[in-house]
Amino acid sequence: MSNQTYDVVVVGGGNAALCAALSAREKGASVLVLERAPEDKRGGNSAFTGGGFRMVHHGTEDIKKVVPDLTEEEIGRSDFGTYTAGDYLDDLGRITQYYIDPDLAEAIVNNSFETVLWMRSRGARFIPNYGRQAYNVNGRFKFFGGIVIYANGGGRGLMELLYKSLETHGIPVRYRAQAQELLRDDRGITGVRARIDGREEIINARSVVLACGGFEANREMRTRYLGPGFDMAKVRGTRYNTGDGIQMALDIGAQSYGQWSGCHSVAWERYAGDFGDVEHPHAGYRHSYPFGIMVNSEGQRFVDEGADFRNYTYAKYGRVVLQQPGSFAWQIFDQQVKHVMRDEYKLRGATKVVADTLEGLVEKMQDVHPQNFLDTVRDYNAAVKQDVPFDPNVRDGRTTVGLAVNKTNWANTLEKPPFEAYSVGCGITFTFGGLKINPTSHVLDTEDTPIPGLYAAGELVGGLYYFNYPGSTGLMAGAVFGKIAGQEAAQYVAANPR
Repeated sequence: MSNQTYDVVVVGGGNAALCAALSAREKGASVLVLERAPEDKRGGNSAFTGGGFRMVHHGTEDIKKVVPDLTEEEIGRSDFGTYTAGDYLDDLGRITQYYIDPDLAEAIVNNSFETVLWMRSRGARFIPNYGRQAYNVNGRFKFFGGIVIYANGGGRGLMELLYKSLETHGIPVRYRAQAQELLRDDRGITGVRARIDGREEIINARSVVLACGGFEANREMRTRYLGPGFDMAKVRGTRYNTGDGIQMALDIGAQSYGQWSGCHSVAWERYAGDFGDVEHPHAGYRHSYPFGIMVNSEGQRFVDEGADFRNYTYAKYGRVVLQQPGSFAWQIFDQQVKHVMRDEYKLRGATKVVADTLEGLVEKMQDVHPQNFLDTVRDYNAAVKQDVPFDPNVRDGRTTVGLAVNKTNWANTLEKPPFEAYSVGCGITFTFGGLKINPTSHVLDTEDTPIPGLYAAGELVGGLYYFNYPGSTGLMAGAVFGKIAGQEAAQYVAANPR
């Protein structure tokens, strides 16, 4: 049993949780972080991310504020473009079919740039995302899809720097700490019951921030809410996001919110392990599909691979792969696009076959109908509009004509050997259903009334994503609501002395 009382207890150990802890400490609160994982596996799903942040910016001057050591040479060969609040809101609306909670959307957008600057003041470091968000075309990089910066060292680098910042600011972390129950009285939250290193403890708290992820690592909840087959999906990230925070809040009357049947799921290495590997978090990515084609076991294409930039399609195509016969697909490329294929295709562990002919390739492609595949490629090649130049930095309009499933952009014929094919399954990143919060990160009850002293941020917030997800919004939203939750929790404690 613990006799110590903290102003703010943060449940979780990823980006949103640490932003909340640092923000609360900045406002003078005493803070404790409870991280379910052991220290060597800390960081939640954030540690597995590419580290991208989707933020409002108005060009080079804003990027220089976030990356002060940009060289003149880098500036000279980079077109950072702009990404206005209107652009961001349009993307959030369009990608979620306008189901996103508009108040939460505005909070993310309007706080995005200042939150990145604040994170920099807390020790985070950012660099331009060359190679993933801008390709070298004639010596110049043009950024696309609304994302320019990512954390130095990716998600893992971000978490190392934020944990170092916790130490600097005197914020203790307890590892192997699984929160199990929120404690409250008539005035509000009073603490957390947790199992820490196998022993049950009561942690007294005057406010709690829940930032401990969705339920993507809970097979039973995945199948119950996402549907049949999702028990077979691979978990791209941490094994510790099993829905505990959501359940604890629901148990004391919090309101469930968002698309509980929806999730972020991607085309992922078919034979990957059940959970992510934080040492090699990108090894399972297979995200160059816009520049090739994807076929199922029947040898047929089933999605428009070039519907939009990868940032706007990757999070919904995992579910589509899962729905194919056998729940797998193959991605096929030729040498014309080898130079724009992402680095993960070179990593060990890929299920990859190579051949100098398409006939030879399909012989090696396990479980694929050979003649259907050859017919599919023949029809696809004949349908490509070859008078339109290929440009990976823009929606180039190089399309196919007359197919049942046309490819809208980046349609290149498959004709220059050797040909390569990669087998993919479904990898789940995080779930979309969760708790209802207001723009100040207060958790709301079923009557939309804030539960006194309870706040939430990160993946367990519902109402943000529906059907799909605009890439690099997750870390940004987690940081925005984490920062807000921390400062609101500290202010609540100051205003309500016990």
